[in-house]
Amino acid sequence: MGLKWVDSLEIALDLMEQHPDVDPRQLHFPELMQWVLALERFDDDPNHCGERVLEAIQLAWMDEMD
Repeated sequence: MGLKWVDSLEIALDLMEQHPDVDPRQLHFPELMQWVLALERFDDDPNHCGERVLEAIQLAWMDEMD
């Protein structure tokens, strides 16, 4: 089963694995969205994404880094 936009923690963990040297605080939302869409396990409609969804993913990523 693929990842959906609501799976912010799982998406963040996949992004950490794909981009280990990236500080998520430095990412702009358009770039973050492209990275999520490029994840192999991601399977959701790009139109269902908004700023709050991307913020949740970014915050989950930052929490996991700490």
